[in-house]
Amino acid sequence: TDEIVGDGEEAGRGDVVDVHYVGVSHSTGEQFDASWDRGEPLRFQLGVGQVISGWDQGVQGMKVGGRRRLDIPAHLGYGDHGAPPVIAPGESLIFVCDLVAVHKR
Repeated sequence: TDEIVGDGEEAGRGDVVDVHYVGVSHSTGEQFDASWDRGEPLRFQLGVGQVISGWDQGVQGMKVGGRRRLDIPAHLGYGDHGAPPVIAPGESLIFVCDLVAVHKR
């Protein structure tokens, strides 16, 4: 769900993107990760499996300057294995993502 629609470059499959984010567990509402805490966005190539499937799908189509909430079911996140001890097995995740930059390939 777009909370803010950006007006910059649109992110597409194969582009390298910079994303600031906050991640929380759906069941507890507890934050488990945030790029803001590290002071730099996460950079990855979109649509090639460098991140969880929910991100590959959810960030596509965002525009620079935009903010999107991604509600990610477990099968598009870390699945039945989770990412212990931070993310429980079968946990659904919520990310709020800000698209900072798109580097076209």
